[in-house]
Amino acid sequence: MKKEEVRRRVKAQKSLLDEIEKAAAARSVFERVEQTAAFLVSTNILLYHSLPDELSTHAFIDKWAGIKHFFLPRVNGVNLDILPYDRSRLHLGAFQIEEPDGDEVADINDIEMVIVPAVAYDRKCNRVGRGKGYYDRLLCDTPAMKIGVAYDFQVVDEIDADEHDVPVDIVITDRAVYRRRR
Repeated sequence: MKKEEVRRRVKAQKSLLDEIEKAAAARSVFERVEQTAAFLVSTNILLYHSLPDELSTHAFIDKWAGIKHFFLPRVNGVNLDILPYDRSRLHLGAFQIEEPDGDEVADINDIEMVIVPAVAYDRKCNRVGRGKGYYDRLLCDTPAMKIGVAYDFQVVDEIDADEHDVPVDIVITDRAVYRRRR
């Protein structure tokens, strides 16, 4: 399926969700994430600070912030910098996303697990982002476990993946888990 068509369909489906459905889905997805071996053994985790139309990461961050070392991305031109999460040091940055302040840029090679946002995934763990390629550039060389999180309707049969697109290792939804075959 073409990426623009996927983006339109998912946006329409997300608009139908109420706050109770959103919260229940996020709780279900992140309970599954917490049960993965990757999460259990990882200390340094990069994740996203969710926008209103994304599967919410806020309760998950609040729950684990004192136990795991979380990092958030910050837009830097056409790339993403990785900085430690500190609730008191966030500002509204690029694309109206809360981003970390500071100069403590981390190396992607120090990250053990990445929770990756997307507009959609397919059953082979390919992803459709918002179209700027930030995560593809960030993730292309990292050995970290890449976990995509999504509402179940965000998983489609097949996405027209480009050569530069970086798939995730696992996609976790509120109803299923998909693993990439290597």
